[in-house]
Amino acid sequence: MTSQTTPLSKSSRRALAALLLALAPLSAFAADTPAATPSPAPSAAATPAPPEPPTTWIDPDTGHRVIRLTREPGSDSFYFNYNAYTPDGKWMAYTTPNGISVVNLETREAKQLVSGPARTITVVHNTPNLYYSVPSADRLHSQLWRVNLYTGKTEKLVDLPRRSSVVAINSNETLGAGTFIEGNRSAGGAYDGTSPYGRMSSTNLGEPANKGAMMARRLAAKLPMTLFTVDLRTGKINPLIQHSTDWLNHLQFSPTDPTLLLYCHEGAWQMVNRIWTIRTDGSQNQLIHKRIMAMEIAGHEWWGADGDTVFYQLHYPEGGRISFIASYNVKTHQRVWLQYSADQSSIHCNSSPDGTLFCGDGDDHDPWINLLRPTFVRDHGTIGNDLVKPGYLDAERLVNMSKQNYRLEPNPSFTPDMKYIVFRSNMFGPDYAFAVEVAKAAP
Repeated sequence: MTSQTTPLSKSSRRALAALLLALAPLSAFAADTPAATPSPAPSAAATPAPPEPPTTWIDPDTGHRVIRLTREPGSDSFYFNYNAYTPDGKWMAYTTPNGISVVNLETREAKQLVSGPARTITVVHNTPNLYYSVPSADRLHSQLWRVNLYTGKTEKLVDLPRRSSVVAINSNETLGAGTFIEGNRSAGGAYDGTSPYGRMSSTNLGEPANKGAMMARRLAAKLPMTLFTVDLRTGKINPLIQHSTDWLNHLQFSPTDPTLLLYCHEGAWQMVNRIWTIRTDGSQNQLIHKRIMAMEIAGHEWWGADGDTVFYQLHYPEGGRISFIASYNVKTHQRVWLQYSADQSSIHCNSSPDGTLFCGDGDDHDPWINLLRPTFVRDHGTIGNDLVKPGYLDAERLVNMSKQNYRLEPNPSFTPDMKYIVFRSNMFGPDYAFAVEVAKAAP
């Protein structure tokens, strides 16, 4: 964990910051929030609720303003590689323990769109439609729905195959993509569709404490799988890969090409050839990154906003001694590797809409939200063909995450205007979605 030497201890600085932020003016990013009505004093037998976190403050360690976007304890922004923003950049979808809501990023007005159990998929990039699935009475079946974030209109689309999940929607909203486990075999509840989606608590998402063991058990089970697309108009299922005993996961359509699907072979990264693309007609099933070193690992892949660039984390070897944000352009075949240091490690990274900046969410060893700026190495006429374009990343710390329980992964993303980085955090106990301003706050 990184520490800093200051005249005040870290706990003293936090106490002082908490006292001052009550007087801190709100950012232009959001309107003032009315003061909460004081709650009556609890009885001696009652357990007092944790105090409501501040709506905004300036991180004393970084000088960047942080804003709490959501009010509901247990509310979370999306996983890092799924879009949550409307095309105009004004609204962001998020989840709560009671369903799906949306918040206006300018006014912080929030409204619930879907109540009850629901799993979000993505907001498509060209329309304000959010796709999500809801469980059926039979826990092994679910339905695909969509909701318009502007109007709140919901619409059921199709019933999904048994033991299946749809996790991607293509750019012209004609197809969904997902996987299902064939037959009745299971891995004892380890990501096999037989255990319900859970939380650490009623107000906290989070990865299982035994995630590594569960992933190993699921990979070793070699459950037969089908990767498929589903026609959103007719419900027709089109298998792309069948009877695969590899664990197929993390499906993502290109934001611009409705026929191009990114997916992974899931498992401990050194034990799989992870990053693949395939066409929706089943052709061009190809590996994106081929390792050249023992214990070299690559993963946590995502599409750039251009729809042509696949980004991913690359480590030489496992353990992060030499690490990169790497990319591959599916049209030009250009590869770029941007190196970052071990003290800039993150569980997830992400790219800005214009591809010029990156961000990271830190981890237990380096608990910070980081802004990453690339610098490319100048080429002085290197001899060779198909060479990787090299560079490195300089990190600027934006938010101190030392109070984060990293079983909840912050999963950062840039807002469409690139002024903020959104992340989820349990630094105050329950989960909330936050945004940190990329520019430093004025003195």
